[in-house]
Formats: sequence, C-alpha cells, structure tokens
Amino acid sequence: MSGSTILGIAGSAVILLTLFEMMRRHRLREKYALIWALVAVAVITVALFPILLYEASDAVGLAVPTNLLFFCAAIVILVLTLQHSSELSRLEERTRTLAEELALVRLEIERGRESQQPPAASHDESTS
Repeated sequence: MSGSTILGIAGSAVILLTLFEMMRRHRLREKYALIWALVAVAVITVALFPILLYEASDAVGLAVPTNLLFFCAAIVILVLTLQHSSELSRLEERTRTLAEELALVRLEIERGRESQQPPAASHDESTS
C-alpha cells in the first residue's frame, strides 16, 4: 500500500472513531454525523480504489485527479457552510421569538402582581 492510501484510511478511521465518540457523548447530532460519515466513507473508497478518482477525472475532462478531489472537497465545505448558515438563521429567529414571548409573559406577570396588591394606605392626619 502506498503512503497516500495509508494516510487516507488512517484519516478516515480517525474521523469515524471521533464521530462515534461525539455521538456517544451527545456532542454531535445524527444528521451531522451522517454527513461526516459519508465523507469518511468516500475518502476510504478513494484511498482503497484510487482508480475511481482517475476514471472520474478523465470522465470530467480533468488532467490532474487531485483537482477533482479538491473541487469535491470545496463543494462539500460550501454545502456544509450553507446548511449551517441556514440553521443559524433559523435559530436566531427562534431566539428572537422566544425573547419576545418571555418579555410579554414578564409584562403580564408584573401587571398581575400590580392588580393583586392592595392600594397604598393613605395616611389620615386626623387620626394622629
């Protein structure tokens, strides 16, 4: 086995072990783990069968197979970034909505407390 094959397999194994450990500790959600597992499997496949990368680059018309590899890696990173941006936007909107709802509940509680308190006793000077 060549050095790049060993490196690809070792890197993928580390990614997969890290994924399982993070999922076990509830540090990573399943949908993200699935994405990274697919990436690790793709890397193992290319490491074990580099001819697939050569054939794919020939089919696309690229002279250097690593260009296809880097292009695919850039696309994966772009898709992950877009997905995270979308989720971040959704969570920011949810946080804003929850903050507004909390403010309304606090206002309602304050008004409820004010209506339950007896009016302040007026100091009658004639009784002193």
